[in-house]
Amino acid sequence: MSHPEWLPELFPVNPWRHDTYEALYHLFERDFKASQPVYEGQTVWFFPETEDGKEKIFWHLTSRGDKEAGDRLPDFRRSERLPWTRPMLDHPEKPEVLAWDHEEGDGTVKTYVWLENYDFVVIMKKYPDGRRRLITSFWVEYGNTKRKLRKKYDRRI
Repeated sequence: MSHPEWLPELFPVNPWRHDTYEALYHLFERDFKASQPVYEGQTVWFFPETEDGKEKIFWHLTSRGDKEAGDRLPDFRRSERLPWTRPMLDHPEKPEVLAWDHEEGDGTVKTYVWLENYDFVVIMKKYPDGRRRLITSFWVEYGNTKRKLRKKYDRRI
């Protein structure tokens, strides 16, 4: 399935090479450090803490945790869609995007920006003053995850 023309091409990650993370990090620097996305008039930010020389949020956008090994592994689907994250936040009004706030069970409010037909979601924490902090993004791999997202959308605030 082709993607909407307002989104950039997927980033080539297969085969994964020794310099793939560095190439992805250049995209991250361009899209999130050189200038920040703006969502509903507010700058989207992230915690500056680093791990292995890169911001922790970078790892959340490009890898997934291996609970058994206690390590993070490259996530091809997340990584190839990294170029989509910024445009999704900058343009939540696009017809292909479902964007909403949802109050979680612990009372925190999260903002979901979902390309439902392209199986990709970006999640931010919303603060009472309207600011949003980037938490993660991921490829929606399983039907159960889609159902959970749809349920959260149906219960949006």
